[in-house]
Amino acid sequence: MAFERLVRFIPRRNASRPLIGQPVDSDIDVGKAVHNGDAVEVRVFSGNSVLNPGSPTGETEIISRILSPLSAEEVGTIRCIGLNYANHAKEANMKVPDVPMMFMKPATALADPWPVPTVIPRHTLKDDCADYEAELAIVIGKACKNVAAEEALKYILGYTAANDVSSRASQIAQSQACYSKGFDGSCPLGPVLVSAAAMPDPSKFTIRGLKNGEVMQSSGLSDMIFDCAKLISFLSQGTTLPAGTIILTGTPAGVGFGKKPPAYLHDKDKFVVELLPHVGSLYSVFEAEN
Repeated sequence: MAFERLVRFIPRRNASRPLIGQPVDSDIDVGKAVHNGDAVEVRVFSGNSVLNPGSPTGETEIISRILSPLSAEEVGTIRCIGLNYANHAKEANMKVPDVPMMFMKPATALADPWPVPTVIPRHTLKDDCADYEAELAIVIGKACKNVAAEEALKYILGYTAANDVSSRASQIAQSQACYSKGFDGSCPLGPVLVSAAAMPDPSKFTIRGLKNGEVMQSSGLSDMIFDCAKLISFLSQGTTLPAGTIILTGTPAGVGFGKKPPAYLHDKDKFVVELLPHVGSLYSVFEAEN
């Protein structure tokens, strides 16, 4: 069944199992509305996964809590791209890469949006270096391998928002980023999955990152060094990308370590990734690990 926007959620009436559905209001920012306590009505689908959503059941439910669009069991290893916005490379004082710089997060990094807390690990708290990265995430809808860039967008199921939460001290100390960006819960994802058909040109997205209400990042995806099609083509060379694969496409300028003084994340901070149009606001509230 074709869809425009899908949300995976816990309903108010029965919290025993997650549901999949499409918001009744096609324009509502689901993440913002739920965060504000509004009743967000969803047309329930028969399936239990965005990879196989089924069809509308005729029933509606009210969202109690938003879940990540996919479960950890569905995503496998999360592919991530570093230094993929020209202005971010400039603020980091680094050369624009000739090929995409890939690293990976484990499935255990996947996290639900607010109110589930995003926990800052003890080692990151010790170094006071927890950082945010507002990102567009691609979800692959059918397995692909050795894909040409000209064909790559055909394999996309949809798009959502992500926060590539990072431990900067560990990142700077190592030559690769898997450790510094792979801790539990370091990849909040959501609030909805927007179909590739609803957004045929992902370069038209705009993205913002707001820390405690202050705009820290703001960019069009036109600043990307490698666009979505090129990323999928690159990552699929010699490697199968199964359905459910998540690709984080990089972050624009304005990350915390680039501020003077640095604007790192602390206990009780709130960060919002706003991806427009269609996706809306991914809310995360940070909590210090005990």
